[in-house]
Amino acid sequence: MKSKSLLGNIGVQVVIAMIIGALVGFMMGESASIFAPLGTIFIHLIKMLVIPLVLVSIISGAASLGDSPSAGKIGVGTFGFFIITSGLAVALALVMGSIFTPGAGVDFTAHSSSDLMEVTKEHGALPGVIDTFIGMIPTNVFESLNGGNILQILVFSIFFGIALTKVKGDGAKPIMAALNTVVDAFVWMINCVMVIAPIGVFGLMADSVGTFGFDALEVVFKLFAVFVAAILIYGFVFFPLVVQLFSKVSARQFISAMKKPQVMALSTASSMATLPVNMETCEEDLKVSKATTAFVLPLGATINMSGNAIYYGLVAMFFAQMYNIDLSMTAYAAIIFTSTLGAIGQAGVPGPSFLVVAVLLAAGIPIDGLPLLFALDRVFDMIRTALNITGDAACAVIMDKYTAEQLTQEPS
Repeated sequence: MKSKSLLGNIGVQVVIAMIIGALVGFMMGESASIFAPLGTIFIHLIKMLVIPLVLVSIISGAASLGDSPSAGKIGVGTFGFFIITSGLAVALALVMGSIFTPGAGVDFTAHSSSDLMEVTKEHGALPGVIDTFIGMIPTNVFESLNGGNILQILVFSIFFGIALTKVKGDGAKPIMAALNTVVDAFVWMINCVMVIAPIGVFGLMADSVGTFGFDALEVVFKLFAVFVAAILIYGFVFFPLVVQLFSKVSARQFISAMKKPQVMALSTASSMATLPVNMETCEEDLKVSKATTAFVLPLGATINMSGNAIYYGLVAMFFAQMYNIDLSMTAYAAIIFTSTLGAIGQAGVPGPSFLVVAVLLAAGIPIDGLPLLFALDRVFDMIRTALNITGDAACAVIMDKYTAEQLTQEPS
């Protein structure tokens, strides 16, 4: 009976699907791409729901939190948490890169490509701080929704949610009730889509392993090993310890609850696609309030990228060591600043990490060896996404305790 209920768990089914998909991809090679449509359909279904879910959830969360004078402090606390943890993630990457020297003795001359470098330079340009802030403000929110510009959607949603709390009388109550109803409807739709998650994950894994195989990992195996070690330290030591110290949730409870969203993050390589599962885990397993969940997690899925920050820092160390470049303190500062800013500015969707180019260029490190890393980006992306969503949940748990304390202290 117990084994039957275990097999009925969606998380277990997804893990089994990942393993079977990897084996099928390994045995079939590139012909395993015939299963790619299964993964594509699953990802499209998730993407179909995520944008409107983010819009409605953020409006609802901002409106709920906006009733309290502490809302501004919670918002600042959330942003501060994401910036500090991303910065510390880069610092960890630099320390581990210095200790284990993953780039020492690596030869990438056979993998350089001048044509691809022109493309990566173009995509790797990091916009200035002013341009970034200007770009966050939508001129047409419907265009932002249509184009999937998450940062612009977030700005509008937070602004509109706070505005609802400023409406005099009870005029906003029907709208807020309707928003909560719409959120519940989206959750029901997402639960329906999650039924086919194992099939979609099987297709994604079979296609990824069949296309790239494991051979390419041999060249950068040491980088991969150090990267995984850094991710494990941050995800299973740092974040649980922070949760233990600054919330009412124990580290063991947090680690146990995060298994399901972490597996989903590994399979989809997308913080946005994992958002519905992460929200469900925070509300049901970690007992985070609906308002805090609706505010923090969609925000985190967009701007909290600790896993990406670790990747950027390690890749910078990797190439510096490969080219025997002694980095100055100025170069280290450039890596930390650019990695943190780049990680925060990257949307939570799977795809090549072109922003790593900006990190390398900022520190004066050659980028000739990047094509091979881009070919393996899916593998790295799966792992760093699992850390990203773990950080989102950690922030939600901590902010929820802070919210509860503020509400009890504020006069009624």
